[in-house]
Amino acid sequence: MPSQQEKSSIDAIYSYLELSKSDSISTEKKLVYIDKSYLLAKKLNVDSVIFQTMNRKGELLNQYNPDIALPFLREFEESAKNKKDTLNMGHSFLNLADYYSAKQQDSIAFSYFNKSKIQFELKKDSSLVVYSLLMMSDILKSKDDYYDMEAVNTEALSFINQTNRNYNYSCVYNNLGISLKETYDYKKSLGYYKKAKQYAEDEFTRVIIDNNIASVFILNKEYQKAIGLLSKLEGTNSEIVSERIKSNILNNLGLAYFKVNDSRALGYYFKALSIREDQRDEYGLIGSYIQLANYYKSKEDNLLAKKYALKAYENASKMKSIDERLDALQILVNSSAENESRAFSASHFRLNDSISEVRQRNKNQFANIRYDFSNQKEQNQRLSTQKAETTLLLEKQKNSTLLMYFVILFLLGLTVVIINFLNSKSKKEKIRVSYDTETRISKKLHDELANDVYHAMTFAETQDLSALSNKEMLLKDLDNIYSRTRNISKENSLIDTGQDFVPSLRDMMSNYGNHEVNIIVNGLDVLQNTTVETNKKITVYRILQELLVNMKKHSQCSLVVITFKKIDKNMIVEYTDNGIGVAIQQINLKSGLLNVENRIKAIEGTLTFDNAIQKGFKVRIEFPV
Repeated sequence: MPSQQEKSSIDAIYSYLELSKSDSISTEKKLVYIDKSYLLAKKLNVDSVIFQTMNRKGELLNQYNPDIALPFLREFEESAKNKKDTLNMGHSFLNLADYYSAKQQDSIAFSYFNKSKIQFELKKDSSLVVYSLLMMSDILKSKDDYYDMEAVNTEALSFINQTNRNYNYSCVYNNLGISLKETYDYKKSLGYYKKAKQYAEDEFTRVIIDNNIASVFILNKEYQKAIGLLSKLEGTNSEIVSERIKSNILNNLGLAYFKVNDSRALGYYFKALSIREDQRDEYGLIGSYIQLANYYKSKEDNLLAKKYALKAYENASKMKSIDERLDALQILVNSSAENESRAFSASHFRLNDSISEVRQRNKNQFANIRYDFSNQKEQNQRLSTQKAETTLLLEKQKNSTLLMYFVILFLLGLTVVIINFLNSKSKKEKIRVSYDTETRISKKLHDELANDVYHAMTFAETQDLSALSNKEMLLKDLDNIYSRTRNISKENSLIDTGQDFVPSLRDMMSNYGNHEVNIIVNGLDVLQNTTVETNKKITVYRILQELLVNMKKHSQCSLVVITFKKIDKNMIVEYTDNGIGVAIQQINLKSGLLNVENRIKAIEGTLTFDNAIQKGFKVRIEFPV
């Protein structure tokens, strides 16, 4: 039992703790009170009390004095680790995650949020698990990693309990709406936004969600629905929404009117612009400038279109907003004189190539963080329940089981890919393409993955996986197998033949470019403006994919030019590269190029090779539309 003096000290500690949370005192006093609480707790030497004061002090330093926070946050982390205190390890990780997030060091912040989530999950603190996952979701959103964002929020749904239930459901469903919208699944996106609105606890949140719903209506070309909803939001009491939210509503309303060619669009654009200028909303101004540039471009006023596109580009460059820079450059390409247009086009290609590589690297990085810590959590749970003398045996069994599950899931996933691939083909070519596809995938599996899988299984069975170097080598091998599997899956995935076919085709072609190979595409708008049958869209997509794969493997080129033309009732696609070429008599020996010939025959088209060794490789594809 504590003595009377100890009771007095504990009372004083908690009194100072409560004072540090008061909104009626200054920041300086809050920091003074938490320091007093912390020093008394250290003097009393009761771990639970010390950790409470450390957690509160870490929160205050992050909020009011982050420049000196890091040494103390590290001390908190080490203390919790030394005491093996799972809950306070979670709190220390969370404080460090908040610190690095404020410093915009996203990969470190993401790692600490993931660590805190694992610790809180072990302590069954569902509320803090959800908070950590929501913070991870925000980082993934900022990196445009919408598929992992969807996965993180789906995981969060399983942890929501009665604590902050409505707020958490509203946040998670809204995040799912965002991730589905950005991956073009507008129907599911609307469903999640409506669920988010059901759980919204205040009018401010409902207005934000309604604005999100209206943005989906616009993307889905339901312009009148968007106008009706946004017109109601326009009259929202200014005490409920901030000026920045109001400017978003007005800008969306202007966009909806613009889509139906209503002259009121310009007025709403300028209202939004005025608010954003008054609020010094630098990011919002980029959106306003782009909308105005598009508006004047549609009116064939290239002078004003260029003026606002340049403003958007300058602001986007200052804010390091890559997508907005690309949008602004695209407008500048279309609204500038020939020489300037070429320069802007070159900048667009360079920026697009570089950001694609960076984003893919970011996505892999964050996926690896989650994957690595998931394995670590399983290992910790396993080690805590096993006896020392059986640890090595159980370690091998567990890794073998994981590897077996991985192989099974890989085979199941590959089977699904094959089925979807075959179902997307027309009846006329189904049997032949089925055989070709299965042969190609089988060869990839045999040549690229079978030996690696067998090697990984043998390694897991024969090596001491309690050694860190062996464990890291196994994880590296598994990650390599996973990456190859994902590439095979991507090459054989379904093709969007709807309104997003041309953007999808453009993205596919650009993905084969890098700093060594420049890919130039001309006349893609011809394909955009021509009605082409679904099976012919698929054929064009797959033929170009086969040619680009062949280019990567064999051509050793530095430049690829792909041109689309329409002459009379025929669509012509010309592919040219400056590689080493391939002899005509060797073309039929290359299965990829033979597959190209089979595909074009299936749509009653013609394929012409214009080729000379050391002078590049040229293909002309022609088919009726």
